[in-house]
Amino acid sequence: QVQLVESGGGSVQAGGSLRLFCSVSLDNSRSACMAWFREGTGKERELVASYDSVGRRTYSDSVRGRFTLSKIELSGDWTKFNLILDMDNVKPDDADTYYCAAARPPPGSGGTCARSDYNYWGQGIQVTVPS
Repeated sequence: QVQLVESGGGSVQAGGSLRLFCSVSLDNSRSACMAWFREGTGKERELVASYDSVGRRTYSDSVRGRFTLSKIELSGDWTKFNLILDMDNVKPDDADTYYCAAARPPPGSGGTCARSDYNYWGQGIQVTVPS
């Protein structure tokens, strides 16, 4: 069973910082890709930051150097953990709905997951940046 629950969103001033949490329950999580996506009205869903199944992190160009992805293990066997997105130097364009997501990498992918592979999703959480 897979459960992804986001928290920590809200309003942040431009230039400020915000931390997003995704509480994850996922068996065999060490063989999964984990990611944060974001989507705004009229915008395509963007892959913001991700871990592949061998622990490599990637960031979109729009957030690299400002956002940091990390994980904190909770259960002793990585079936429960927090996927954390630290957002620093937030910009108005960062205002979106953020989604936590998980996927199993396809065979032969070398442990990586494409955007279309993500099939487990949280409910989303709003981040606003007042002008």
